[in-house]
Amino acid sequence: MIRTLAFAALLSTAAVASAQAPPPAPVLVDPKVAALRDAALDDSYAWDIVEGLTTEVGQRLAGTEAEARARDWSVKKLRGLGFANVRVETFDLPVWTRGYESAEILAPFPQKMVVAALGNSASTGPAGISGEIVAFDSVDALRAAPDSAVRGRIVFIDHRMMPTQDGSSYGQFGAPRRQGPTIASQKGAIGIVIRSIGTDRHRNPHTGVMNFADGARPIPAGALSIPDAEQMARILKRGRPVSMRLVLVSQNIGRRQSGNVIAEVPGRDPRLAPVLVACHLDSWDLGTGAVDDGAGCGIVAAAAKRIMDAGRPLRSIRIVWFGAEEVGLFGGLDYRARHAKEPHYAIAESDFGADRIWKVDSKLGLARRPEAEAIAAALAPLGIVRGSYEEADGSDIGPMLADGIPGIGLNQDGIRYFDLHHSPDDTLDKIDPAQLRQNVAAWTAMLAVVSGGIEEPKRRRRR
Repeated sequence: MIRTLAFAALLSTAAVASAQAPPPAPVLVDPKVAALRDAALDDSYAWDIVEGLTTEVGQRLAGTEAEARARDWSVKKLRGLGFANVRVETFDLPVWTRGYESAEILAPFPQKMVVAALGNSASTGPAGISGEIVAFDSVDALRAAPDSAVRGRIVFIDHRMMPTQDGSSYGQFGAPRRQGPTIASQKGAIGIVIRSIGTDRHRNPHTGVMNFADGARPIPAGALSIPDAEQMARILKRGRPVSMRLVLVSQNIGRRQSGNVIAEVPGRDPRLAPVLVACHLDSWDLGTGAVDDGAGCGIVAAAAKRIMDAGRPLRSIRIVWFGAEEVGLFGGLDYRARHAKEPHYAIAESDFGADRIWKVDSKLGLARRPEAEAIAAALAPLGIVRGSYEEADGSDIGPMLADGIPGIGLNQDGIRYFDLHHSPDDTLDKIDPAQLRQNVAAWTAMLAVVSGGIEEPKRRRRR
């Protein structure tokens, strides 16, 4: 009892001391930053970029002729916007393409299903394969199954991915796509179909890359649309053997070329490390890559353009539209290898759609905490909350963040992102122009802070 009273007294003393302590000094937003931010809420650059890219190029599968056309389009667009040092850094990669694909239940209830091959799937050949379905509700269940239960069959993996604001469910529920084909192959399966890694109810399958690890023999691997996967589960519950014919005529066409499109806003002091803002230019081939990631390219370029129009930043801003992200982060890894010895003041990437930014994270280090606080204060009027000071993320820039390069994360609302991700529904009409403009305003404000201040162009005196 005495110890409890002593503890209560200690808490009371602490509360009084806290009440007497002065409140933290407010972080004031530079009026120039606020003005740039608010003006960007009327931005048209981002929409113009993503509309043009998806209309004039369309889908942009890595390493294909379509992605090459996208690079040409991008160079012309970025030069037309007035950026400097516009160039392409090319690299080679192995290229996979999809062909004809179909799926149907042969017994006990014959019916067609909608399927898409996963990236790097083996081909069934035009005749397809037929086999009995063996079903699992997770990758772990498949891993625990005896090989004899899988050998000679077509594996089906179900799951229940749910939408989350931060997209965190993708890490857990992406396992059937990433690991399932390897495990199924190692256990002797002749093929695998999974419930699409998505959260929608449309009859559209979601594709995505996977690789056969640990020397596993490549087998045909596809994703059923979510309604079809649920239909499969209902059929299996009837307790009768289920057989399927699967046709995935995929092809590995050897090594081809991709590349990163790079442009710059030159800073007043070229000796200073640049700020890198990024997206990825390639897309999957089912939709037109508007949300993933044409919007990101529009957002980062529009923000940099708005800074450039306002004057010269202290530090250079480097825009990188990465190639071949979807099939293995090839563009990010190539950039890292080429530029590993160059310092970067900060890096950031937009690759989570175009819905409203709701949180800002940063990983700038303790010495730059005031700068992180200034960014958060500038973004607060847009309804963006302060997140972590110890983390940032991005697909292509992830390896560089792991190397210790300072980073900033502007996090979009992901509730509907996986309704569209890697699916035929990834098209321009899914972008809300008002939310896209909010993204541009946030990125413009962030760049206005991180680039070190903008010097307005000097006006000529009238004689």
